[in-house]
Amino acid sequence: MLFTCLTIFFARIVDVSISTFRTMLMVKKKSFITPILAFCEVFIWFMAARKALNTEINSIIIPICYSLGYATGTYIGGFLSRKFIKNVNSIEVTTNRNNKKLINALRNKGFAVSIISLKNAYNEPKDLLFVDVKSKNTNEVIKFIKKYDNNAFIVVKDTKVVHNGYIK
Repeated sequence: MLFTCLTIFFARIVDVSISTFRTMLMVKKKSFITPILAFCEVFIWFMAARKALNTEINSIIIPICYSLGYATGTYIGGFLSRKFIKNVNSIEVTTNRNNKKLINALRNKGFAVSIISLKNAYNEPKDLLFVDVKSKNTNEVIKFIKKYDNNAFIVVKDTKVVHNGYIK
């Protein structure tokens, strides 16, 4: 029984990790390898499901191992996606007009900053800054921005594709 439970558990970890990773690749438009991953994912899933459904063991442990494998695979697949798929985040910062300290500090730190002048709902002049960064640098940049403008309105968006420009 232990061998059957472990087989199902680890098979589910592998197939769900592949599934999560494959899905993230598709979202990022990196679909060259996704059909191969899909084949492996479904093949492993089929073997695990067949083993779980055709066992003579009538224990709650089988569905628990199946479910735990799924949950663990989701976690591992997310971890692998963050580790191996390089993402870019667009940080939009609404700040006071001509916040030169913040703009210069970001540029001196090596980040490209684009600026749009706007007015808020109260007709106050504001600037909208666009800063594109690698996702691993996002929290660092947000802390850096708050150091210069603690009241800045900050929105972070996941960017699918970037053409041209400069990203530190």
